Amino acid sequence: MLGSIYAMIGVALTLSIGVLKFLNFSIPGVFMIGGMSTWLFIRHGMPWPLAGLCALAVGASASLVVERFTWRWMRNAQEFVPLVSSMAFLILFENLAVAYWGSDLQSLPQLFGNADWRIGGLVISIPQLLGLALSIVLIWGLSLLLSRTRIGRGLRTIAEDSDTAILLGVDISRIVPIVFVIGGLFAALAGVLFALNYRQVHPFMGEALGLKGISAMVVGGMGNIWGAIAGGLIIGMAEALSIRYLGADFVDISVYGLLLFILMVRPTGLFGGASAGARA
Repeated sequence: MLGSIYAMIGVALTLSIGVLKFLNFSIPGVFMIGGMSTWLFIRHGMPWPLAGLCALAVGASASLVVERFTWRWMRNAQEFVPLVSSMAFLILFENLAVAYWGSDLQSLPQLFGNADWRIGGLVISIPQLLGLALSIVLIWGLSLLLSRTRIGRGLRTIAEDSDTAILLGVDISRIVPIVFVIGGLFAALAGVLFALNYRQVHPFMGEALGLKGISAMVVGGMGNIWGAIAGGLIIGMAEALSIRYLGADFVDISVYGLLLFILMVRPTGLFGGASAGARA
């Protein structure tokens, strides 16, 4: 489950950097919005499937706001300006959540009962298994979108050269928001799955998981969508095994030590550094 969450955050980051050459630091904030919106809607009596859908809509809307005031407004500025602006949105989202709900850890009710498979000493959570399957199916759908649709061709053209894309008639002002919406949906869905399965949310939940998502993207190969999901699963397994055999204090040492080792052995990541559109 952790691997699928890291993978979806990694895919959101990969899509942004692969198509727009822009590392969108607001993605962890959108992840937090997805999780806390799910908690908020369930708290007000909404059924969890509807709460999840509404949280996705909120996350996509927040991502569109980021697009409007980072990429669209500042795309002609120096390269680091949109990056810093997206980081400002992360801080803004977190502090707005603190202002409205406080910084305390919020808990969700038990929603699925005892939905586990037990095989000897191994416990497999069915909701978590379904979450992993859902993330793989959605990433497969995204790869089809990029490789077989007109929108995908436009995104691949922008990834190669935005100026050439304009000369070829690609409507960047219409296509780029789609990148942000898709990235926002993946990040918000990761937040929804985290909230439903781990039943705990707080305004700063995106920071640590965002770093793990970036690690997943780098391990898999920056710009490669399937690399992001492989990297997410590797990071998630490394974290789970570290907790099991070394203890929680060694989690970050194990995860980021693995990241450094992979980068030393293969600096481009496990699956190279092709753009998101070129190797969907």
